[in-house]
Amino acid sequence: MTMMNALSQQQVQGDDYTPDDYIKTASFVYSDAYTGPIQSWLNASPGDRIIDLGCGSGELTVKIQNAVGTEGFMLGVDYNRDMVTKASRNGVEHTLVCDVQQLELPPSLALGKPFDAAFSNAALHWCKRDPVGVLEGLKRVLKPGGRFVCEMGGFMNCVGVRSALHYAVRKRGLNPEEMDPWYFPSVQEYQTLLQNAGFRVDTMSLVPRLTPLDDGGLRAWLQLFSRGTFLKTVNDVDAEAILDEVEEMCRLDCQDLSGKWSLIPLT
Repeated sequence: MTMMNALSQQQVQGDDYTPDDYIKTASFVYSDAYTGPIQSWLNASPGDRIIDLGCGSGELTVKIQNAVGTEGFMLGVDYNRDMVTKASRNGVEHTLVCDVQQLELPPSLALGKPFDAAFSNAALHWCKRDPVGVLEGLKRVLKPGGRFVCEMGGFMNCVGVRSALHYAVRKRGLNPEEMDPWYFPSVQEYQTLLQNAGFRVDTMSLVPRLTPLDDGGLRAWLQLFSRGTFLKTVNDVDAEAILDEVEEMCRLDCQDLSGKWSLIPLT
């Protein structure tokens, strides 16, 4: 599985998991080791106005908020109300519960000024319904020439695990294409979307990233990222059977001889 990193510049013109579960199983998502490059690309400076799409529990948002300082403005946006509540408790001063595929800012947050930059980490691969809507929303809130820096799952993300989920679901008479919540575009596909939306693409790449699953292995990862999304319409008995089957199918490729699981992860 690969991660897509993108740096773009605009040309002139429901809750699926809890913050505690996410922090326990997927804290690697916002670790310095994995987010250092994208934070460097953003290069937040004092006075910048920046919006974070899919801010989650706000760990990275707070870092950017500290960088822009009191003279700047930082807004964290997420559709998961529990995550936004956690972000506020973690120190994010300005937050909004909103589907970033339909991004609309209330006047109290827009403050009549556009944003200098938009940032997103490990979020936009959940925007399968309307990825173009995300970019259209960014056009409305970014200033001309504003920066868009993001990290998201890209083509071949979750390879093996995703195929196993599709297989286990399909054999039970269900349609995995309709159930699959993930959007993993190729570089060419996403570059085209960006350019059609009026962005100039400066840098984009697919980056393989092997990640140990230290707390609960693959099963905990599947429980966190697929039970309330991919398998949200499946009853508990069938869902457990599917997760058992997927875990066993992936054991050969994802578990080493010492019993440790690794994945090139979703986020």
